[in-house]
Amino acid sequence: MRIYALFAILVFFAWGCKDRSIMEGDLTGDEEVKKKLTLFVGAASKPPTEEIITIFEKQTGVDVEANFGGAGYVLSQMKLAKTGDIYFPGSSDFMEKAKNEGLVYSETERIPLYLVTSINVQKGNPKNISTLKDLLKPGIRLAIANPENVCVGTYAVEVVEKNLSPEERAQFRRNLVNYTESCDKTATVIAMKSVDAVIGWEVFQYWNPEEIETIDLKPSEIIRVGYIPIAISKYSQNTALAQQFIDFIMGDEARAIFKKYRYFTSPEEAFEYIGEVKPVGGVYNLPKEWILD
Repeated sequence: MRIYALFAILVFFAWGCKDRSIMEGDLTGDEEVKKKLTLFVGAASKPPTEEIITIFEKQTGVDVEANFGGAGYVLSQMKLAKTGDIYFPGSSDFMEKAKNEGLVYSETERIPLYLVTSINVQKGNPKNISTLKDLLKPGIRLAIANPENVCVGTYAVEVVEKNLSPEERAQFRRNLVNYTESCDKTATVIAMKSVDAVIGWEVFQYWNPEEIETIDLKPSEIIRVGYIPIAISKYSQNTALAQQFIDFIMGDEARAIFKKYRYFTSPEEAFEYIGEVKPVGGVYNLPKEWILD
């Protein structure tokens, strides 16, 4: 009898500790999974996405961990770590790669944002850059993002390859002094006056309007409109919560924040900005001479 009594006391004590730990918020297992999301995000949407995450966390109590960087870099991180709930790259190119490799649920893909390629210069445009070919002038310091892993770098190479002659492309590359690792670092090198110009996104100006100015490309020079897709990762442990975040991104509250940073939320808005209808999304195969590794 004493043994049975002792066993009952131990069971009661263990259950009490478990119950007390739950009351004190020490949740584990499924409860912890339900309250946390991990995002792998291309930095093309970083400023508004950070604001949206803050609002989502306050409204839902969910802890959102966002890993920002070049779309290719964060895709590699997600793949190597075999973790993450959402992939939110900066262009269709890298989402197509993720779908082809079976890293996301393609049926969950949505498109909240659209982007237009432009030239970005220092505020006040001290080098008087007004056209794509002005970037070829001797002494102009240029940067583009690493085209293998960063969406805006891929678009930059496409613009250069399809609008400049071989001799002009060679001069463009002679003026290149930096390959940046993400969209936000591409904008930063202009804001820090480390270079005179980059081929980036038109929204960079609104990330830092005191330091960055946008010079529009000619409509004929813009090859395609970029878009920023979002989808649930195959590694997600809570697809319902991941879908809740995607629904929030696609909703009116998030849309208003994207609008504040002058992102386009439909292809038609981008076409109106350009002045012409352009292909949307797609994939560009990088010429081998632009492969850095």
